[in-house]
Amino acid sequence: MYGSLHDAIRDAEARGVSLATAALALEARDQGRPVAEIREALARALAVMRHAVEQGLTGDLRSNSGLVGGDAAKLRTGPAGPLAGTLFRDVLMRALAVQEVNAAMGVIVAAPTAGGAGVLPAVILGIARDKGLGDEVLIDALATAGLIGAVVAQRASLSGAEGGCQAETGAAAGMAAGAATQMLGGTPSMVGHAVALAQQGTLGLVCDPLGGLVELPCVFRNATGAAIALAAVEMAMAGITFAIPADEVIDTMGEIGREMDVRYRETAGGGLAATPTGRKLSRERLVQIRRS
Repeated sequence: MYGSLHDAIRDAEARGVSLATAALALEARDQGRPVAEIREALARALAVMRHAVEQGLTGDLRSNSGLVGGDAAKLRTGPAGPLAGTLFRDVLMRALAVQEVNAAMGVIVAAPTAGGAGVLPAVILGIARDKGLGDEVLIDALATAGLIGAVVAQRASLSGAEGGCQAETGAAAGMAAGAATQMLGGTPSMVGHAVALAQQGTLGLVCDPLGGLVELPCVFRNATGAAIALAAVEMAMAGITFAIPADEVIDTMGEIGREMDVRYRETAGGGLAATPTGRKLSRERLVQIRRS
C-alpha cells in the first residue's frame, strides 16, 4: 500500500485515474487477488454499514450502561431544527445511529476503529442518498477511504490509546472527507486537500471516554467528526486548498499524539471523564453494568 497520499495522488494523476482505481490496483497486486474480489469484500462492508444505520435509526437500542440510545431517531422524527430536511441533519443522524449500534454491542464496520465508526458511513451514505449515487460509486469511495486510513496508520496512528480521539474520529473525518470528495467528482488532488482540511480541524482532540466505555462522548464526537468532514468536502469541492500537505497534517497528528498526556489517551483519567459529573456517571453506570 502507499506510504503517503502524495505518492498515491501523483500515481493516480499520472495515470489519469481516480485514487480508488489506483488503490484497488495496488491492493490487488499486493494481495495477489483480482480487483473484483476486493470490490466484493468492500460491498459486504457497505452492506454492514447500511444495516447499522437502519438498525440505529429505529430508536430501540440502548447501551448496557443506559447512557446511549435513541438520539439518532430524535434527529429523524423529532422537532424540526434550523437544518431540518437537509443533508447535514441526515448525516448527523446516521453518524449517531451507527455509534448507538456499536454502544449496544451490535455489528458495525470499524472504519477505522469502533470508536470512530459512524463518520464514514454517515457521510458517504448520506451523500449517496442525497445525490442519487449507486453502490459502485460507494465501493470506490470505500477503496479511497481505505487508502487514506492505511496512510494514517503508517504515518501516525488509528488508536485512541496512542493518539487520542484525533487518531480515531479525526482519521475517520479525513477518510470520509476524501472519499466523499471523490464521490462528487473531485480530482485526486482535491481529495488530498479534503483530507488535510478535515484532519487539521481535529488536531489535538483528546480521547476521554466516561468509565472507559466507548459511549460518551464518543457517540456525539462521531456526529461532530461527520460535520467537520462535510465542511472539508464543501471547501475542497469549491477549489479551496490547504497550504500544508495532507501527509504533513497526518504526521503532525502523530507527533501530537505521542506528546499527549496519558490522561487524554483513552484512559478515562482526564477530560470529560474526569469532570465531577463524568466521574459520578461512570460510578453509577459501571455498577449498573456489573448488576446486569
